[in-house]
Amino acid sequence: MDAVDVHQHLLGEPLIEALARRSAAPRLIARREGWTFRLAGEPDSILALAATDAELRRADLEADGIDRALVALSTALGIESLPGEEATALIDAHHAGLEELPVEFGGWGAVPLGEPEPDPAAVDAALGRGCVGVTLPATALADPAGVERLGPLLARLAERDAPLFVHPGPVCIYPRSEGVNADTASARLPHWWPALTDYVAQMQAAWFAFLHAGRPAHRRLRVLFAMLAGGAPLHLERYAARRGVPAPGPDPLVFYDTSSYGPRMIGAMAAAVGGDQLVYGSDRPVVEPPVIDRDRAWPDPDLRQALLAANPARLLSHESNHDPKGALA
Repeated sequence: MDAVDVHQHLLGEPLIEALARRSAAPRLIARREGWTFRLAGEPDSILALAATDAELRRADLEADGIDRALVALSTALGIESLPGEEATALIDAHHAGLEELPVEFGGWGAVPLGEPEPDPAAVDAALGRGCVGVTLPATALADPAGVERLGPLLARLAERDAPLFVHPGPVCIYPRSEGVNADTASARLPHWWPALTDYVAQMQAAWFAFLHAGRPAHRRLRVLFAMLAGGAPLHLERYAARRGVPAPGPDPLVFYDTSSYGPRMIGAMAAAVGGDQLVYGSDRPVVEPPVIDRDRAWPDPDLRQALLAANPARLLSHESNHDPKGALA
C-alpha cells in the first residue's frame, strides 16, 4: 500500500507566470533575491525554491519514504474568491501546472467562488482533469450560511464520490489602533502570527459549521480538514455544555491531516476522533514536517502506518463512501 502525503503545495510554471503578471494581491514580485509573495493581510514572504522545483520535491519524497504526494492550491492566497475571470485564469494555471508534475504527484482541484452562485460544473471540470477532489477555503465554509451557499459544490462532490479538502483561507487583519490601516497592521505582525491565530480559528469555525449544517445535508461526503481542523474536536465538551446536547461521536467520513503538528497533538486527536481518521499531510514547503522522519522514533508504529497508508486509502477510495449513520449529526 502506497505511503501518501495528502497536503503539499507546489507552484507550476503556468501559475508562477500568471501571478507575476498581476498588479494586486495575490501576486509574485520579482526581486534580486528571488520571487516575493504578496498576500492580502499577511507579511510579504520570499518564495522558496522548494515551492517551485518538482525535482527537489521528488528528493524530499524519497527522503521521507513517501510514494505519492497530493498538491493543492493554497486557498490562503484568496484566488478562488477573486472576480470571475481573474479567478478562472489562475485556477486554470494551477490545473495546468498539476498536469506537468512527475508521476509521483497527484492534485487537488480548485473552483471559483466569486460568482453569485457556485457552479457545480467547476467541480466536474477539476475532476475531469484528473484531480482527486477539490480544495475549498475554510473562510468560505465558516458558518452555516457559507455551507449552504456552497451546497451545490458539496453535493456534486458527493455525487461524484470525490473528497473535499478544507484548507485555511485568506487572513483578515483588523487594525486595533486608530490611524493604523490593515496593510500597516499586517506588516507589524510576526511572520508566524496568522498561522497560529487566524488559521486555527478558521479551521475550527469550518469544522463546527460542517458539524452543524454540512453533514446533515451531505450524508455521503468525505471531508479532509487541514491542520487537524485546528483541534476543533477537542472542544466537543464545550460544544455539549453550550448547546445542551450530548457530544456527537466521531464521523467516519471526516479526516484530519497532521500538517504542522507532532506526536503530542496527534495523540490527543487520535484519542478524540480515533486513529482511523488521521492522515499524514506535510504542508511542504511551507513547513518542515516534524513527524515523518523514518529515522526518528515514532511512539506508535501502527498509528504511523495508518497515517501514511491505510487512512489515506480510505479517504481517497470510492469504497469508503457510506452513510455515517448519525455521527456528527
